[in-house]
Amino acid sequence: MTSIKNTATLLVTCPDQKGIVAAIADFLLQHDANILHADQHQDAENNLFLMRVEWDLTGSKINADNFAEHFAGIASRFKMEWQLKLAQKRPRLAIMVSQYDHCLADLLHRHQGGELACDIAMIISNHLDTARLAEFYGIPFHHIVVTKENKAEAEAKQFALFDAAEVDLIVLARYMQILSPDFVKRYPQRIINIHHSFLPAFIGARPYHRAFERGVKLIGATSHYVTEVLDEGPIIEQDIDRISHRDQVEDLIQKGRDLERIVLSRAVRWHIENRILPYANKTVIFD
Repeated sequence: MTSIKNTATLLVTCPDQKGIVAAIADFLLQHDANILHADQHQDAENNLFLMRVEWDLTGSKINADNFAEHFAGIASRFKMEWQLKLAQKRPRLAIMVSQYDHCLADLLHRHQGGELACDIAMIISNHLDTARLAEFYGIPFHHIVVTKENKAEAEAKQFALFDAAEVDLIVLARYMQILSPDFVKRYPQRIINIHHSFLPAFIGARPYHRAFERGVKLIGATSHYVTEVLDEGPIIEQDIDRISHRDQVEDLIQKGRDLERIVLSRAVRWHIENRILPYANKTVIFD
């Protein structure tokens, strides 16, 4: 198990202007905070400044309890939207899956190996196929059948489980159900999905089959935050693989599954490490 760092991470979004970096750096210096990492991005089209800064809390005069009070002046001056994240508070994840288990298995393996600094609170599935995998890794498994007739009831059960376990992030590891608008509204920017195509190409179902029919030379996978519009949330990560006329649908599916595993695990890790700032239906991924 990887040791947990005693650090804080500040994520900032505000109108772009001079002096923001200097103000934040000086603020942390005045409170004896040792900056470990800092990264920033300016979006000229939207006149936005986005920043991630991480510092060591050891010996610092500022902590989660008093940060908002002390930081209020700078936040107001620069009209900032900000979030403070503590490494000591491990995010709690719920993974939702249907029958395909490759993404789930990859996440569980990486978590066991210490690559994902989080706690996996549960696995929820509308099928029983992954129950033994959950049992092997010692993760609570909940089987909730979803049909057109009971969708609202099924989601109510899921909400109750999330609330009871104080879930911070929901990962759709090939969960083949469309979430209701109520579900999405409850967890804004807290649901990550893996889509088995290089979005915005081949939105929706059976993308590998449609890619084969179209004769594409590249296939891809996309991880994104879930919004009410299907497969159109802010993209977090993508990757591709080259194919040829010799590849059949089964070959595309096999190659695509490798991409799906990698792309989803990267997105989950970056979210856990507080490296993502969504804006204007895009994301900044900080170093």
